[in-house]
Amino acid sequence: MAEKLYPITWDLDSFFKGGSVSNDLRIHLDEVKEKLKVFEEKLKSFVAPNSSEDAQKLENIINELKDIATNLSEAGAVIGCYQAQDTTDKHAALLEGEMGSIYAKFSSLMLVIQQVLSKTEETVWNGLMESKELSEYTFVLNEWRDEAKKMLSEKEEDMITTLGVDGYHAWGQLYDLLVGDIRVKVKVDGVEKELSVGQANNLSSHENAATRKEAFEALETAWTDKEEFFAKTLNHLAGFRLAVYEKRGWESVLQEPLDINRMKQETLDAMWGAISKNKAPFVEYLNVKSTMLGEKGMHWYDLDAPVSASTEKMDYQTGAEFILKHFKEFGPKLEAFTRNAFEKGWIEAEDRPNKRPGGFCTGMPVSEESRIFMTYSGTMSNVSTLAHELGHAFHSYALKPVHWMNRQYAMGVAETASTFAEMIVADAAVKEAKTDDEKIALLEDKIQRSVAFFMNIHARFLFETRFYEERKNGIVSATKLNELMETAQKEAYGNALETTHPHFWASKLHFYITGVPFYNFPYTFGYLFSLSIYAKAINEGANFEEKYIALLQDTAVMSVEDLAMKHLDEDITKEAFWIKGINLCIQDVNEFIQLINAKG
Repeated sequence: MAEKLYPITWDLDSFFKGGSVSNDLRIHLDEVKEKLKVFEEKLKSFVAPNSSEDAQKLENIINELKDIATNLSEAGAVIGCYQAQDTTDKHAALLEGEMGSIYAKFSSLMLVIQQVLSKTEETVWNGLMESKELSEYTFVLNEWRDEAKKMLSEKEEDMITTLGVDGYHAWGQLYDLLVGDIRVKVKVDGVEKELSVGQANNLSSHENAATRKEAFEALETAWTDKEEFFAKTLNHLAGFRLAVYEKRGWESVLQEPLDINRMKQETLDAMWGAISKNKAPFVEYLNVKSTMLGEKGMHWYDLDAPVSASTEKMDYQTGAEFILKHFKEFGPKLEAFTRNAFEKGWIEAEDRPNKRPGGFCTGMPVSEESRIFMTYSGTMSNVSTLAHELGHAFHSYALKPVHWMNRQYAMGVAETASTFAEMIVADAAVKEAKTDDEKIALLEDKIQRSVAFFMNIHARFLFETRFYEERKNGIVSATKLNELMETAQKEAYGNALETTHPHFWASKLHFYITGVPFYNFPYTFGYLFSLSIYAKAINEGANFEEKYIALLQDTAVMSVEDLAMKHLDEDITKEAFWIKGINLCIQDVNEFIQLINAKG
């Protein structure tokens, strides 16, 4: 047990006292609404710049936009925390609905700015981009202008945004409500317990096979009972997107996620191509693991099963100290930042009912702080998840000296920072293993992440791509969704699965997030991209931290291809780059199998 006691629940009162019924929060939201009204009036006289002398006017617009955006994000992030910590908080759900309307208004005003900028004459625009006031924001401003050219008219886009509040986004909120209401009964250590989805999901790594299976089957029954609700929700989310894409003349459903991630199609194709050609070692690992578990094939509910009785539990305090110890070996800034996060109560980790499943990190741009959400039950996987979310938070910390305009990084590079932090901890755990059994367990924890990124995420990508093609022809039934998911899982896992998870499409929140379409491939991108950064960190030692921070500070001001070329000197549109990272993961598999064979 660690000597220092860190809070296991987060502090949200430092932002707005009183929870979801906070008067401070109410005042804050009303002030944001008033600022939006004033800004809207100002934009009525905002016209396309006609000379480089208009640079100051545009900079003033940017600064007002920053003030509104940061205050809006602060409130939205805190309200999201209220909902995550207690799914029964009805007032938080009402606030989420209110936030949807405010965000819609903000998006409409953003669109006005983009549309006006898109009308600027080319030579005038080039002069503006070279001005001392705006040169710092060139990449983002060019991006805004290019986005506007792909859109419909200002009036049409405004209508889409407005209707999306009670249409598109409302369907995503309905999903949260449905999942938050689910409870399942599972016998754990001889005692029947009523569990939320998040608590039941945590049993996927329980040492008792019967408990894992019972939890999986209880959840599968719950998803089946509500499959028509989930199918309707998913269909209407996809239908809304497809209708918008069609109106804009976008042929590919991947155009939006690729643009959001500042990524070329060639990069995505190269990544999945390299993975598809190198799955054999991971299929072998799954076959070996199923044999170790006394099964003829790998069941879905055994994917996270521990393979060694020596797998130790780490209470939250010990897990925190473990992370701090190894972050310190990487660099003093990462360690100091993380210690502050633990000490100041930035983390919600308590294992209790009514919490939302999963984990996340959210930034508070006014306070310049982050908050991390997860349910910690003491597994090494939990420690890795905690390190992962701390990596997200450190990314935000690294960007503190950067102007708000240049902080809006995409998902793929966001997952790079988190996965990098996770890797530091996972590697350290393997190196510190005291016995072969412990090393096997910890290696397996690392390999599980490779399987998740190369197989589970691939299955999500295949499913979602095929689902959208089906959806173009009309509503897709729950039965068909199950078929699509099973087919995708069998393909992505190289036919290594004895049983699949047909309702995975219903159980995974990522399919229902309205802010980001195709919330899948950026995880795999981040995982493999971070492997290259990690390899450099190992080679360069303690001096690498400043270079790492410099890379993070560039994540929102260039494409991922340019970022890789500048900081890694690599062409990521070629499979060769991705294969190097995959080979590092294969080394873990080979070592794992050698240790198993040595044990006989």
